[in-house]
Amino acid sequence: MLVLATLTEGPLHGYAVIQSLRKLSGRYFDLPEGTVYPVLHRLERAGFLSSRWSAEFGRRRRVYQLTRSGRAEIKQQTAEWTAFSRAVTEVVGAVT
Repeated sequence: MLVLATLTEGPLHGYAVIQSLRKLSGRYFDLPEGTVYPVLHRLERAGFLSSRWSAEFGRRRRVYQLTRSGRAEIKQQTAEWTAFSRAVTEVVGAVT
């Protein structure tokens, strides 16, 4: 869900996804490259992402973007997460 969410604003290459996760989470998600690239590949195989090669500053990079299916998936996962986190908040809030 987090990787899909980083791509809602537009296409990014793998390292930019890592940087976006780090920045948006206030450095809470400071993930090594080796963990994000397999996720990108799985999401692409599942049809949630498409990719293309791009040349930036003389370097070839694989750029990933959400597909229509990926946009639907992030909306569904966000709704599920919102309901789940609301329920957890209610339970934890009852303890205090």
